[in-house]
Amino acid sequence: MDTTLDLAKKALDTLINKFPVEELPPANRFHYHQGVFLRGMEDYYAVRGEKAYYNYIKNWIDLHVTEDGNLENSNFKEFDDLQPLNLVFRIYEETQDERYKKVLDNVMPLYLNWETNSKGGFWHKKHMQNQMWLDSLYMAGPLGVHYGAFSGKYEYIDLIILQLELMWKYMRDEKTGLLYHAWDESKQKMWADTKTGLAPCFWGRSIGWLPVAMVDILDFLPENHPKREMVINCLKTLIESVCDYQDEESGMWYQVVNRGLDENNWLESSCTCLFACSIAKGIRMGYLDKKYADNAKKAYRGVLKYTREEGNEFYVDNICIGTGVMNYEGYLARPTSTNDLHGVGAFVLMCCEIARLESEYQRG
Repeated sequence: MDTTLDLAKKALDTLINKFPVEELPPANRFHYHQGVFLRGMEDYYAVRGEKAYYNYIKNWIDLHVTEDGNLENSNFKEFDDLQPLNLVFRIYEETQDERYKKVLDNVMPLYLNWETNSKGGFWHKKHMQNQMWLDSLYMAGPLGVHYGAFSGKYEYIDLIILQLELMWKYMRDEKTGLLYHAWDESKQKMWADTKTGLAPCFWGRSIGWLPVAMVDILDFLPENHPKREMVINCLKTLIESVCDYQDEESGMWYQVVNRGLDENNWLESSCTCLFACSIAKGIRMGYLDKKYADNAKKAYRGVLKYTREEGNEFYVDNICIGTGVMNYEGYLARPTSTNDLHGVGAFVLMCCEIARLESEYQRG
């Protein structure tokens, strides 16, 4: 019988066999689609130590990092195109090749001059005036905090903590405890509420990025940082709210999280993986009560019902494709895909954390 990590390996191998490293989509671009998938691969490598997976990651990074430590195929105008830099730290640690450190030192100052709203909140992309998106905390957050700790330049850490504080203050709904997908401080976007500037909906994957970002940020946030307990409390509070909306029968979460009873709403794989991953890691690291282990395991079992094997290939179904901010009907009408990279990446991240959680329980 396959273990949790065996399934992660099958998911990774299916895409590795399909895509030579230079063809990993979107080819010729340094982008979070590959970055999330490769973060899952990196986590699998951390658990099992199988060098072929490290080599695949390094070979992909080397397609984009030049010999003199510059980054190619990134437009430097959106955090989506910076997220894969998270992968560079391990490669530098294992090789001690200075060009990997140099690429971080060359690119990361972009954070210090990023466009912000009047409160200091990062625009999600440089053309999205005054718009904060939840997605940005995952795309920019762990990278910024890791680099701040790595370099000793703690202003990067403080910038990221500010983003979480602003999201929590301006994007969180007190009634549900959930956070809206986006916030336009200027209230000018078509989707923005005229009084609050908030997006209309609680989109699953956008909320899912948040707790995964938080548990990863906490890996690098100094123990004595004055806002560390704030981050932990945000994680606890969000997970408590999110678990209120977990579907009892399937163990999964819906595309629009708080409207699971609606006839046209549907269960979505990637957000379920992200929630399960963050819950399992939060328990393992001591941030969350162990009572949430049942939520994580139930979510994992639910996602498995949306996976299948055909020959030597493994597929994850019901993954929402990339999505902008839209109205309720728009989220429900979004197409689903199979083996979308950020869906498979989320699946592997979940499997690795579920496996670690199971190992912890076996030991103790």
